Amino acid sequence: MARNGEAEATVAERSTATSPPQDPASTEQASDGQRAEGKTEGTAQERPQPTPEPVELHSGHRLAGRYRLEECITRLDGFSSWRAVDEKLRRAVGVHVLPASHERAATVLSAARATALLGDPRFVQVLDAVEEKGLVHVIHEWLPDATPLHTVLHAGPLDPHEAQALAGQVAQAMAAAHRENLVHLRLNPATVLRTGPCQFRIRGLAVDAALRGIEVEDPQRADTEAIGALLYAALTQRWPYPEGVYGLSGVAGLSKGSREPLLTPEQVRAGVHRGLSELAMRALVNDGATAVSEKPALTTPEELSAALAQLPRIRPPEPTPSALPQFHQPTTYQRGTLVAGGPPTAPGRPGVAGAAGSAPPALGGRWGTALKVAVSALLIAALGLGSWQLADALLKGDTPADATPAPGPDEGDDVEEPPPGPLEVSSVTELDPEGSGQNPESAPLVIDGDPESYWQTKNYYGPSFGNLKRGLGLILDLGEAQEVRSLTVEAVGDTAVEFRAAPADATTPPSGADDFVTLDSATGSSLTLQGDEPVTTRFVLVWLTDLPLGNDGNYRGRITDISVNQ
Repeated sequence: MARNGEAEATVAERSTATSPPQDPASTEQASDGQRAEGKTEGTAQERPQPTPEPVELHSGHRLAGRYRLEECITRLDGFSSWRAVDEKLRRAVGVHVLPASHERAATVLSAARATALLGDPRFVQVLDAVEEKGLVHVIHEWLPDATPLHTVLHAGPLDPHEAQALAGQVAQAMAAAHRENLVHLRLNPATVLRTGPCQFRIRGLAVDAALRGIEVEDPQRADTEAIGALLYAALTQRWPYPEGVYGLSGVAGLSKGSREPLLTPEQVRAGVHRGLSELAMRALVNDGATAVSEKPALTTPEELSAALAQLPRIRPPEPTPSALPQFHQPTTYQRGTLVAGGPPTAPGRPGVAGAAGSAPPALGGRWGTALKVAVSALLIAALGLGSWQLADALLKGDTPADATPAPGPDEGDDVEEPPPGPLEVSSVTELDPEGSGQNPESAPLVIDGDPESYWQTKNYYGPSFGNLKRGLGLILDLGEAQEVRSLTVEAVGDTAVEFRAAPADATTPPSGADDFVTLDSATGSSLTLQGDEPVTTRFVLVWLTDLPLGNDGNYRGRITDISVNQ
């Protein structure tokens, strides 16, 4: 039953806007998403619900005289979510805003205030919930260094130790919330955040469901099923619903009305921890889930937490050699053999100390002292004679026979040429042929040499710009036609980038991406792109075709640095 509520919310969110309202295309998409969301929730509550007009807010708007809105994250069904700055405490915060006349405004206020009283550090904290000047706004923590679970899982499944930590922490947190009559109803890979190794926090307790009007008959069972789905995804990198969620592949077999049993995590991926696989299946709502273990289903987070605690301790994975700290080891020279950190070894017989052929013990007593003095005197005499001969040769202008003059700068085949340096870029401009622009004032920041500054796109609900455009990018003007060999791009998240160049005779930047020649393409966060041969051009285009998923569930591109190399 929780699955249905989550699916309805997910489908509606995928139909919503992807960028702030100044983009006409995205505004039109938001209207369609709002109508779709309103229709879905009206069906769930068996009565149509009119959707109020969204509040017209913009970046720079202040709420309560202290919260300055910075970036719109979500615009859905009459409410909007923002990244903002608390100017009084000088910290980033998250803000949900909706009209006080909204039919769910009172429910949202009540849910936010109840959540704020919980004060459990395992949840992202609600800091304020106020109705003022016809608006209801909910202020919550903003965790810039946290990573949503779906982003973590894009790199691969969690190891069993961390998967157990994830399920245990979420189950314990939800059990504590249920004891205070608070439910979530939207637990998914976007609302569970990884704040460090084996450390997780939950955002949106009660508030997310209130904003979207999600209601279910058995809230505790719904949250428990969601925790089972999270554990299933952590073990397999798959979402246990066929429709999938947040870029994770779905698993066939579990859907409304389907009688085919769901594959267990062990059947989906080899090497999955059997105990965790069984608990994930017992938490999910599925008729065939417990056929293997013949144990009862887990229907509350408290039951799931107790079952996890009964599992044998799962050891963390062994660190790889590259991850181990490197320590200095003293070395010993023994008769021409270098031994690292250990007793001397005999030549030809490694590992055997004191074997035949090893050095005899030092000579002691008066004879030993006399021998040391004699050897020291011989060394001093030899050094003096050598110094006198060298000085005499230098005064005469002779070169020792065995001395070889150093090769000149143009001599020898092993002298490497210095690597080519970056070319100077005179200006950077946006190219958004199918839109009204992104952040043109920030475009020059990609060449300022500061890794903390950046240019970024607007938000989209889909990696391919929400299917609103084919791409967009930045044009770098070199001032005059020059030979270009490669391009380096530093981005945030795995971004699909193409390296394009304008014709050599172009004196003004082309107005369309098709007027540039594509030389190379790649996907990643730190990219080096180059064509088969150097190209002569004045204008270089960095063209983005797919965007990474951000911490807030939106897709956007962010470029911190670009250099064009000769």
